[in-house]
Formats: sequence, C-alpha cells, structure tokens
Amino acid sequence: MVTRSSDKPKPINLALQGGGSHGSFTWGVLDRLLADERIDIASISGTSAGAMNAVVLAAGMQAGGREGARQALTSFWRSVSLASRFSPIQRTPLDWLMGRWTLDMSPAYWFFDTLSRSFSPYELNPFNYDPLRILLTNAVDFEQLRTAKTPKVFIAATNVRTGLAKVFRNEDLTPDAVLASACLPFMHQAVEIGDEAYWDGGYMGNPVLFPLLSETDVRDLMVVQVNPIYREEVPKNARDILNRLNEITFNASLVKELRVISLMRGLVDEGSQYRVVLEETRLHRIEAESEMSKLGVSSKMNAEWAFLSYLRDIGWQRADQWLERHIDQLGQQSTFDVADLTPPHRAEPLLAQRS
Repeated sequence: MVTRSSDKPKPINLALQGGGSHGSFTWGVLDRLLADERIDIASISGTSAGAMNAVVLAAGMQAGGREGARQALTSFWRSVSLASRFSPIQRTPLDWLMGRWTLDMSPAYWFFDTLSRSFSPYELNPFNYDPLRILLTNAVDFEQLRTAKTPKVFIAATNVRTGLAKVFRNEDLTPDAVLASACLPFMHQAVEIGDEAYWDGGYMGNPVLFPLLSETDVRDLMVVQVNPIYREEVPKNARDILNRLNEITFNASLVKELRVISLMRGLVDEGSQYRVVLEETRLHRIEAESEMSKLGVSSKMNAEWAFLSYLRDIGWQRADQWLERHIDQLGQQSTFDVADLTPPHRAEPLLAQRS
C-alpha cells in the first residue's frame, strides 16, 4: 500500500471506457490508484468492460475497502481468463511464436466472425447463454451494491428503440444492467430490462461524463481511455478498416462530451450554476495510445492470462507515471486539455469559422 502522505485523500471521479479484454488495462490503472491512499475514488462512470470494472471495484470496496477492491478486480479478471480456456477462439502457434496478441490468424475467430455477419445472435444463440452473467453474479453482491452510498456508480447502455443513452445508478444495478452496457448487437441478444431493450453503452456514452458533473460535488474527473483516438496511417485492408471504424465509433461520444465541456465554459451565462460546475471541473486522463494502437480489434476477444496481465501492467505503469507527475495538481488544475486529443498540427477548431 502506497502511503507517501498523511494528508487527507484527494477525491476523484473516474470515467472508464469499454473495450473487451482491453479493459484489463483499466484494471491495472485502478489497482495502482487503489494502492495509493492519497486518492479517494468518489464516483465511477463505466461502459462495457468499464462497467464491469466499476461494479467489481465498488462491490469490493463495500466488502473490504481498498484491498478488498484490488482483490475483487484480480479475482474477476482471473475468472474471465479461466472461463476462456476452452473457447475455440485462441491464438495460433504462429501467433505465439511471433509474439502477436491478436486473433487475426485464428480459423475459429474468422469462422465465428463470418457467421455473425450472416446470422443474428437470436439465430446463433437462441437460448441466450452468456457466461459473463455467471462471472458477474459470482463477483458482485448486487443487493449490497444497490444500497451503497459510495462510490457512486453510473453505468451506460444504449436504448435500442430510442437510440438514447440510459444511465443505471447504484439503486438500479443488476447483472442485466451491466450486461446491457456490454451487449454488442452482433454477438449478443439485446438485454431486456422492463419494457425496454438495450445494446452496448459505447454507442452513446463510452463512458458518459454528464452524471459525474451534475450529480456529484467532486470536480476532478479522470478519464481512463482504452481506445486509441489518433492513428497516423489510413487503413487499406478490410480488417484494418473495420478496426479503425470500431475505434472511431466507440470514441465518438467521449470526444463529443469532452468538446462540449470545453465549448460550454465560454457560452453558459455568467453566474449560472452550470458555468460554475464547468469552470471548476478539472480534467485528467490516463491512456496508453502508443501500446493500444498496436493491438487489433480481434485482441479484444483474447482473454489469455498472459495478455490480460500484460495490459494490467501497462495500466499500472501509466497510472504510476501519472501520479508521479501530477498528484499535486489534483484539486488545483486540469492536467489534460481537449486539444490534446489530436496532435497540434492535426487539431481542428471546435466550431467552424463563420464565412
């Protein structure tokens, strides 16, 4: 446990992106933050894998504080890896020899990918079996989580009928709510809750930021970014095009919300409570674009323990580096600007110039 200071812990809100197995990078970030008693995690917004990290962390904290949360996250990701051992979708021997984490050469991956483009989950999986449900119910005491006051948890899903984001809060949390947040429509049947059906929250909020601004008093907002935003090369083959389209789609809502925060600071009326919130909000970001940009979309289905551990270690190191550089700026100023989302020579204005 890192205890370099006896000062009162600095509260932060976390916004956790989704990304399948790449969510183990976020696990590493969370593990490092939980190990540092200078940090107090007040609220968490999560989508897809970020939603799973969020509820597992919150449930672990309820059961055993910081160490309980760290152990819960480790156990959850270990169970994900164990559950994948008998999946036919595995790396080939050549991938092992070449040190590649992707499943692009796996015949089983290509077979199921082709099937998913021709048949729906309702045809391929009529009984709607989802092993993640078992993992979640084993890892999280949802009844206890629904009564928890802290940390606040906000889980995003996309309403299939309206196309709008649905945010589930602590009192709404169930295995279905988390599975809805991670429901890729080509892989899983829509998750029905009440009279509504939901798909992956990444389409409309990956993750949602507005509840962290409007429903909490904490003004330090940390985005843990999994999906690369910028790539230098234009994709030319079908696999790379699909990979880049996936990244753009699941980053769009996050980029939009960050830009709105930046833009609205100058537009909201002076003295408005919303302007106060926007002006006081301090943005922070932990990412690993240089490493994540090397991984193809197929690696999001690779749940080998070696791969999950590799990403966890990258997340831990990136969080450690961030804390080393910026811990004193928490509560004082932003360490991330929206303009940092693209290289300076590629940046575009938030608003088009008027002619």
